[in-house]
Amino acid sequence: MSDSRITHGTISSAGLGALAAQAVAQDDAGRGIPTRRLGHTGEQVSILCVGGAHLGRAAQDDGETQALRLAHAAVDNGVFFWDNAWAYHDGYAEEFMGKALKGRRDKVFLMTKNSGRDYGFSAKCLEDSLRRMQTDYIDLWQFHETNYDNDPDWVFERGGFKFALEAQKAGKLRYLGFTGHKHPRIHLKMLGKGYDWASSQMPINPMDYFYRSFQKEVVPACLAKDVGVIGMKCLGGGPREAEIPSQTKVTAAMCVRWALSLPVSSIVRGYLTIDQLMEDVEIARGFRPLSNEEREEILALAEPVAGDGRHEHFKSTQRYDHPLYRRMHGFAA
Repeated sequence: MSDSRITHGTISSAGLGALAAQAVAQDDAGRGIPTRRLGHTGEQVSILCVGGAHLGRAAQDDGETQALRLAHAAVDNGVFFWDNAWAYHDGYAEEFMGKALKGRRDKVFLMTKNSGRDYGFSAKCLEDSLRRMQTDYIDLWQFHETNYDNDPDWVFERGGFKFALEAQKAGKLRYLGFTGHKHPRIHLKMLGKGYDWASSQMPINPMDYFYRSFQKEVVPACLAKDVGVIGMKCLGGGPREAEIPSQTKVTAAMCVRWALSLPVSSIVRGYLTIDQLMEDVEIARGFRPLSNEEREEILALAEPVAGDGRHEHFKSTQRYDHPLYRRMHGFAA
């Protein structure tokens, strides 16, 4: 395995700039919203990704009929990248998404996440996910919440990665990636494990620029390895939904435009209503990155309240770690 220390020094500034330009290159033809390339896979994915946790919550709160309308409206408007995870809502999020996928599986680039670190639990996660979502294969399977410093070692030493490779060879998985929201160094450790990951999912928002910054430390490392970057938690996180726009002068639209202006393949967004979806679709249609002036304006609004993690509690506390992973590491759930 290669050294996990990946820095800007591995590639020149000019080279990094060229890779960033390549990452944000968009195909605007025929999909409704632009698509971008998912790293070295060459797959084109919609720059917006439907968050499975919120979609499952919408189905529970407002009924499946309304949530199905939301899911189908996403595809109809070009949002064909869908996110999920084995652990969301104790499996209900995947079960509901299986219903939403009926008759549309071939239109969706489907991603779900593996909660396992060892071989056996990983096998169970995949078996359950395929059954719940009524599909024979997953387009992108990501190791979920690699939030603890020893998670990267566990994934490789306890057999989870071995199982993933076997399932990929069997045609049940197309691409492999990983997620996490705790600290850039853990992502860098995963990137340094010697495997050409298809994707790396991480927090991307204006506050992140100033605190344990994934966009400063991990995004360049992903670009250097041609790993697709998937942004999440674009509106922050904390005791309230949409922590950043609800508690600061940085608006939701600013957060979304900020994330899409970075060299990401897509951003995962949580939608509870069609109106929320369409607000993002309007931003995404014909998207153009922030100007330098707009970027500086957002940074000026974010900086006074960004440096201590108060709007990114998923980094600074364990409250946003799923109870499953807290128990896995011996902490109270």
